[in-house]
Amino acid sequence: MAVTSTQHASYGEATTDRLGARGWLALLTLCGATFMTGLDYSVVTVALPEIGRNLHFADTGSLQWVSTACLLPTASLLPLFSRVSDLVGRHRLFTAGVALFAVFSLLAGLAIGPATLIAARVGQGVAASMIAPTAIALMTTVFPEGPRRTRALGINGAVLSLGFVIGTLGGGVITSGLSWRWTMLILVIIGVLVLAGALALLPRTDVRSRARLDAPGAVLATVGLFALVYAISTGAQAGWGSASTAGSLVLAVVALSAFLLVERRHPDPLIPLAILNRATVKWSVLLGFITLGMCGGSSVLLSLYMQDVLGYSALATGAGFLAEGLTALVAGMFAARIIERFGKVATISTGLLVQGVGTALMVFLPEHGGLVLLLVTSGAMGFGHVLTVVSFITTITSGLPDDEQGIAGGLSQLPQFLGAIGTAALAAIVTARSKALAPTTTSTLATLGGLHAAMLTAGIVCLAGAVLALVCLRRPVAMAN
Repeated sequence: MAVTSTQHASYGEATTDRLGARGWLALLTLCGATFMTGLDYSVVTVALPEIGRNLHFADTGSLQWVSTACLLPTASLLPLFSRVSDLVGRHRLFTAGVALFAVFSLLAGLAIGPATLIAARVGQGVAASMIAPTAIALMTTVFPEGPRRTRALGINGAVLSLGFVIGTLGGGVITSGLSWRWTMLILVIIGVLVLAGALALLPRTDVRSRARLDAPGAVLATVGLFALVYAISTGAQAGWGSASTAGSLVLAVVALSAFLLVERRHPDPLIPLAILNRATVKWSVLLGFITLGMCGGSSVLLSLYMQDVLGYSALATGAGFLAEGLTALVAGMFAARIIERFGKVATISTGLLVQGVGTALMVFLPEHGGLVLLLVTSGAMGFGHVLTVVSFITTITSGLPDDEQGIAGGLSQLPQFLGAIGTAALAAIVTARSKALAPTTTSTLATLGGLHAAMLTAGIVCLAGAVLALVCLRRPVAMAN
């Protein structure tokens, strides 16, 4: 595969994990983009009730499209833009994505009705699908493989988790003290700062492939992922057995199966199957899906627990996630050293183990009180989660040529947006168990029983992932290292 440039613009000392002043500024720019997109999802979720009242949404179902309208294009277009970044240049696509995100955030903040807000949210989702893979790919350009890249990815993972916590806490503060519109306008300010940093600090010597764009593969991947995420996002409301949900799932299976067949025969596939067949890639993506799906789902469960069982306000609920955010930040700061000392496989397994134990112990959260246990278990979950995220992204992006780093960046981000599958599965467990307990106990205890069942399930899935990492990744990663 031909490339137009192979020059690296790396900052700092190659033999250490020191990033250097310019390296820190470049990392701050890339992490700012990650923070911006992560903040968007959580801050909007908190502001939904106020948005519904202010813009006169018809019902809760239509209001949910404020979130879904952004998620659908982000997840479905991720493979396309991952490949486009290798064709047109990562810097060019990244800056375009950041600029568009800022513009659509401004339009969202100025929306005068449901239709204009949802249209702006779609635009934000498209822009986010351009930012997500290129931010990771640019990190691999700025920080070549080794301790500095691992440290950069660690800080990025911590910032992403911190964006969720700050969004949950800050969304309540902003909505209560100012207006929901400021949740969007703040994204505009961050976007402008990130864009300025990208133009001033990030390397423009893009590695660009001369391959043709795989149009059939792009269409099939987009349709398949769109149908899958649509079914997951709307299944609970429409009914998992409804025609729309079942039809979407069938379409997803057909389109994604056809995508794999097309990729086998296309001379320049959207996602080369050689990459997907790499043990370090396919197993890391699966483990990433486990940690992101179970952590995201468990965070939703914790939110329900704090509000529906303990009776916390939205602001107090946001504060309840502080332990998770702080331990995530600590894990991100120390992930590079842990990986260097113990290796990627051991770190992935350990991260899933800590996440699994912390999540499983949530089964002991009581009907009243239990703040210490809440903070300890959510803190353990956050620490193990970020440790796993940094390790699996480092594994996916290791050992690949420069002109495939855009694809690798997209694959590393895909589990984040498909994590809604885990949330939907855990929510279904809560519903089923709560209904089973409802005839014999109070509604609060029935809800708590459902949450306990789902939390225990999430913990067991993470523990199974820890074993899977040791079994499936040990030999391939050892050989790669």
